[in-house]
Amino acid sequence: MKAAVFDYVAPSSLDEALKAVASSEGAKLIAGGQSLGPMLNLRLARPRLLVDISRIEALQQIESRRDGLRIGAATTHARLEDEANGMLQAVAGGIAYRSVRNRGTIGGSMAHADPAADWPLALATLGATIHVRSVDNSRRIPAAEFMVGAFTTVLNDDEIIELIEVPRPSDEARWGYFKFCRKTGEFPEASAAVYLDPARRTANVFLGALNGAPRRCDDIAERLAKRQLIAPETAERAVANVSNHDPIAVHMHASVLMRAVAEATVS
Repeated sequence: MKAAVFDYVAPSSLDEALKAVASSEGAKLIAGGQSLGPMLNLRLARPRLLVDISRIEALQQIESRRDGLRIGAATTHARLEDEANGMLQAVAGGIAYRSVRNRGTIGGSMAHADPAADWPLALATLGATIHVRSVDNSRRIPAAEFMVGAFTTVLNDDEIIELIEVPRPSDEARWGYFKFCRKTGEFPEASAAVYLDPARRTANVFLGALNGAPRRCDDIAERLAKRQLIAPETAERAVANVSNHDPIAVHMHASVLMRAVAEATVS
């Protein structure tokens, strides 16, 4: 199929992009187009206006600060794979294939909000903050609160993700990220992430690839913060408490969770 007819603009600045979005009801942003492109061709999305933000340099900056990293929303997965380190680098390098990573962007993944996507899970676990802007306002949203359901976020129609702020880990920080895919490059059927930073009194555990947004596993996080061992049955109970999956799916998610826990706790 072919996409339905739409108008197209390619602003050179964020302010121009914001004005374009605000001026047209039903406008859609495009950067890498790895998700929106197929949706346009299948006519699952029919925007009146397509606003191409891929050429806006301000949205492609990666800035290292004392308190953390600021990543422009149009930064590609491939660039994070090449230039970041730690969990950010590992997550970026595990997304689909290099050809997809060369085009797909971190902000686009967050805005698309696929339940099985990597960035909603990883950024929530890392305690990241999403900076969004409209013509008249700006706000900061914790990544764990940004996605509210499958393909649904708290973004308003006139808002654009400007950047993602990831706190700088201490030297004591440990992390684990694991996902189960039946085939390399596919979206996972189960995923889990663990981030422990005793120096900053942080212990986050999230499950991904569920029916909606990533879910916290506070019981597991509390046990890990106390340096308690996690038994498989404990993991299964934790998964069952935050999902309505069948026993087989619960077992699969619990197994993935145990792998993430092991990565974060075993030297």
